[in-house]
Amino acid sequence: MLCTHELKELKKEFMKPIKVGLLGIGVVGGGTYEVLRRNQEEITRRAGRGIQIAMVADRNIERAKEITRGECEVVGDADLLVNNPDIDIVIELIGGYGVAKDLVLKAIANGKHVVTANKALLAVHGNEIFKAAQEKGVIVAFEAAVAGGIPIIKALREGLTANRIQWIAGIINGTTNFILSEMRDKGLDFDVVLKEAQRLGYAEADPTFDIEGVDAAHKATIMSAIAFGIPVQFDKAYVEGITKLEAADIRYAEQLGYRIKLLGITKRMPNGIELRVHPTLIPEKRLIANVEGAMNAVVVQGDAVGSTLYYGKGAGAEPTASAVIADLVDITRLANADPEHRVPYLAFQPDAMENTPVLPMTEVTTSYYLRMHVMDQPGVLADVARILADATISIDAMIQREPEEGESRTDIIMLTHQTQEKNMLAAIEKINALPTVLGEVTKIRLEELT
Repeated sequence: MLCTHELKELKKEFMKPIKVGLLGIGVVGGGTYEVLRRNQEEITRRAGRGIQIAMVADRNIERAKEITRGECEVVGDADLLVNNPDIDIVIELIGGYGVAKDLVLKAIANGKHVVTANKALLAVHGNEIFKAAQEKGVIVAFEAAVAGGIPIIKALREGLTANRIQWIAGIINGTTNFILSEMRDKGLDFDVVLKEAQRLGYAEADPTFDIEGVDAAHKATIMSAIAFGIPVQFDKAYVEGITKLEAADIRYAEQLGYRIKLLGITKRMPNGIELRVHPTLIPEKRLIANVEGAMNAVVVQGDAVGSTLYYGKGAGAEPTASAVIADLVDITRLANADPEHRVPYLAFQPDAMENTPVLPMTEVTTSYYLRMHVMDQPGVLADVARILADATISIDAMIQREPEEGESRTDIIMLTHQTQEKNMLAAIEKINALPTVLGEVTKIRLEELT
């Protein structure tokens, strides 16, 4: 039993600021440092003790010293930080799969808690990282890895824990949402809007991860694991970006009462889990269909609560810093708790995770938007309808654009009822082979989100 003096010393130790090491002080790192400095008093009141960034590691030492104003130690060697015995929590904001993984695993091996905004790292190597953290009894927190300042991870892990999650659909990449919003508002094609997005700073010089859907797929993979209690399996995700979308498709979708968004979707189905990212038609009356610009939004359908929507800034220095610091506060509160009584990394107890299969895209059932550029002559529509009927695909709605005077070509646009992807692919192959169909059929999936 501890004597009074020992209890006082123990209490004094717990009241000391918890010491944090920051790996990378770029945009988000700088935002984290600034918000923590600015709101220090409020954060301390919430956490129960101070949170102090005691060390920063960054290759650009001069910039790091300028941001930190001499208030903490700055080093160029990240190993000095993760091996520093005085550091309690390591914030990883480097990004990527390689160096970041090595540093996170070293920090865990040294008994340090980790906060990361690195969705790519967790989507690809999360199972290994969580296993190492569990064995060492430390926390890995990653609220900032998905949807920036929106607390979607906490909602899925804690707020909705009573629910059997049925599906999640999210606009979880601000760059692509900005591009699609501009295409819709201005009637411009993808290539034109991408250049404008790069000029305004919404898109990177190399925007591949964003526009090809990879960034959204990283985030959807993490949400899927938390929602359904399965390992992170990025390699099983279906990923399709927005590069092939045309202004005409956005215009036709609007005429039919829909908006096109790049969605990350994961669903619980009787035969497995759907995990997919692709452009999607959504009814314009849905709230998520009206999320514009660089904003993010996630809809979660639970059996008890029904549909809930989480909306806000999905990127940026201070919105992401908000999530990073929320994780710091959580760790500060829980650092001395029994590891078995903490919230599990992926919401479910590690020994209760399931190996439910992720379905291949060919097994996914959804509705479709089809656009065909065809010869304006009798029998074309009948041929297309026959091919769809033979594949047991029924038509829900249709537009046939009247050709302008002197034109011999026109567009046919169809919305179908639900069918399996493999049936649709087989039907499209036959439609493409028709001599009256010019070029390939444009296919976009449709979700009612009800």
